[in-house]
Amino acid sequence: MENNRNYFIAIALSVLIVLGWQFLYMNPRIEAQRKAQEAQKAQQQTEQTQQPAAGSQGAQTSGAAPTGQAAATATLEEALAKTPRVAIDTAALSGSINLAGARLDDLKLKAYHETVDDSSPIITLFSPAETKDGYFTELGYIGSDTTGAVPGPSTVWTAPEGAKLTEKTPVTLTYTNDKGITFARTISVDEHYMFTVTDKIENAGQAPVSLSSYGRVTRYNKPTTPSVYVLHEGFIGVIGDDGLIESKYTAVEKEAVTPAKSTGGWLGITDKYWAATIIPPQQAAYEARFSHFTDGQPRYQADYKNDAFTVAPGQSVEVKNMVFAGAKEVPVIDGYEASYNIPRFDRLIDWGWFYFITKPMFKLMDFFFRYFGNFGVAILCTTIVVKALFFPLASKQYASMANMKRVQPKMEELKAKFGDDRMGLQQAMMQLYKEEKINPIAGCWPVALQIPIFFSLYKVIYITIEMRHAPFFGWIKDLSAPDPTTIVNLFGLLPFEAPTLLHLGVWPLIMGITMFVQMRMNPTPPDPTQAMIFNWMPLVFTFMLASFPAGLVIYWAWNNTLSVIQQSVIMKRHGVKIELFDNLKGLFKRKPAPSK
Repeated sequence: MENNRNYFIAIALSVLIVLGWQFLYMNPRIEAQRKAQEAQKAQQQTEQTQQPAAGSQGAQTSGAAPTGQAAATATLEEALAKTPRVAIDTAALSGSINLAGARLDDLKLKAYHETVDDSSPIITLFSPAETKDGYFTELGYIGSDTTGAVPGPSTVWTAPEGAKLTEKTPVTLTYTNDKGITFARTISVDEHYMFTVTDKIENAGQAPVSLSSYGRVTRYNKPTTPSVYVLHEGFIGVIGDDGLIESKYTAVEKEAVTPAKSTGGWLGITDKYWAATIIPPQQAAYEARFSHFTDGQPRYQADYKNDAFTVAPGQSVEVKNMVFAGAKEVPVIDGYEASYNIPRFDRLIDWGWFYFITKPMFKLMDFFFRYFGNFGVAILCTTIVVKALFFPLASKQYASMANMKRVQPKMEELKAKFGDDRMGLQQAMMQLYKEEKINPIAGCWPVALQIPIFFSLYKVIYITIEMRHAPFFGWIKDLSAPDPTTIVNLFGLLPFEAPTLLHLGVWPLIMGITMFVQMRMNPTPPDPTQAMIFNWMPLVFTFMLASFPAGLVIYWAWNNTLSVIQQSVIMKRHGVKIELFDNLKGLFKRKPAPSK
C-alpha cells in the first residue's frame, strides 16, 4: 500500500473534483431549467414605477422613475416601432438608441452567434423594456420643483435628422425643459464595446439649480444557463473601499446590496461571456445598489446616484459616464482598464481564487494560439510547458515511488516479522526509510501543487469567451462544450440521438484509456477495496467527464499521456521495473481457484 499512497491521494482528490461538479453543476442545472419555465409565466406582468437610485427620497421625483407601461409581451419589432430611434452600426455592434429616455435598449454583437453555425442568429445583448426579455441601460437626472422636468425614462430627446452612431460619428441628443435648462448629450462608441456619454447642462434661467445624476442597468430575466459554483453571474462592481463585490441573483432576491458611499469604480451585471456596466464620474461621490424588484414587472437592477451638484445661472456643467456593453474579451477588457484607469476592471472576467495563476495561464495559451491559430493546439502546448515546470517535482515524486518499489521486498519481510505489532512495524519502517534515504511523503507535494493548476486551466477553458466556439480538429467545433460524439450511435453513423446519461464521446474514451494506462504503471494494491477502486476508476471518470468541456478532456488525456512517458523515463533511470505490461497481462490471466 505504501508505494501507492501518493497515487491514491491524487485519485481521492480527483474524485472530489468530479463529485463536486456533479452536485454543484449538474443538479443545479436541472433545477434551473425547471425554474426558467416558471419564470416565463411571470413575464406577463407589467413594469410599473420604481426608484432608480439608492438611498434618497429624491429618487422618487417625477423625472427619475419610469412611467407605467403595457405588459412586457411585445415582440422586438413592435417595441422598436413604438419610439423614435437612432441607429447604431459599428464593426462590433448593431442596434439603436431609444430616444425615449436615451436608453441603450437594442444592441446586438456582430461577432458572436448563438451556436457554432455562423448562419445562426447573432447574440442579442439588450432588448427594449416592452419585451419579455427586457434588458437596458439608462442614464438620467433627479431634480426638484425648482429644476422642472429633468431627463428620465420618459423624456423624449431630439436627435439630428439622419443621425447614426458609428465609431467615427458620435451623436448629440438635446432636451430643454420648461425652466430653460438645456441638456446636450453626446454619445460616442469605440470600435469595441465602450460607450462614452457626456452631458453638457446649461442653465439659461435666473436661479441656480441642483441636480443629481443616476444610472442603472436593468434586466428582467436571469440567464437561461444554470448557475455554477465555479462561475459568477449576476451583480458585480468595484466600489470604493468595499472593493470587488459579486452578488448572485438569488442573494439579491432576498436582500438588496448597498455598498458604502464612495468615489470611483464601476458596477453592473455580468453573464458568462457578456456584461453591461456603468463607469460613473470617477471624482464624484455616489451611492450604489444591487436590487430585485417584484412590483409590476419583476426585474434586477444595478444602479447608482451621485451627490447633488449645482448649476449657476448662465453657467454649464459637464457630466461624463461610460457604459461597457458587450463581450468580455480579455485584451479588450485589459485595454479599458489601462487606457481609462478603471480600477480592477479586469475582474469583470471571473478569474477566480487563483487569479494569479489563471490569468497568466490564459496569457500563455493565448500566446500559443496566436502562433498556431488553434486553441486546442494551445492547450497541448500549455500542458507541455506546465509539465516541464513541474518536472523537478514530478521527478522527486516518481523517484520516491521507484524507491518505495525497490524496498518493497524488505517491507514485506518487516510485515511478516512484526505481524499485528503495528507500533513495532511503524518504527521498523521508519528506520528502513532512513537507511534507504526515502521520504514517504515526498510524492504528495507535486499532487497538491498541481491542483490549483488544474482548476485554473478549467477556469480558462470554461469562462473565457476566446474558448467559446473555438474549434480543435475533426469533430470538435467548440472546446468549451462537451464532445458532441457518442459511442451509443457509433459516433454518428446511426441516425438517432443518444440519451444524455449515455452520452460518451471519443475524447472521453481516449481520456479513459490514457488514465487506465497511467494507473497500470503501478502494481495493483493488495487490498480488495483499493484494488476495486484501482480497476474501476478510469471507467467511472470516463463517464463523468463526458459532460466536461472538450478542451479540459483533451488536456487531461494529453496530460495522462505525458505522465506515462515521464514516469517510464524516471523509473527506468532508477532501475525500477515498469509494471505496465505485467499488469495488462495479469488482467487476462485466469485467477487460480481458491484452495478448499
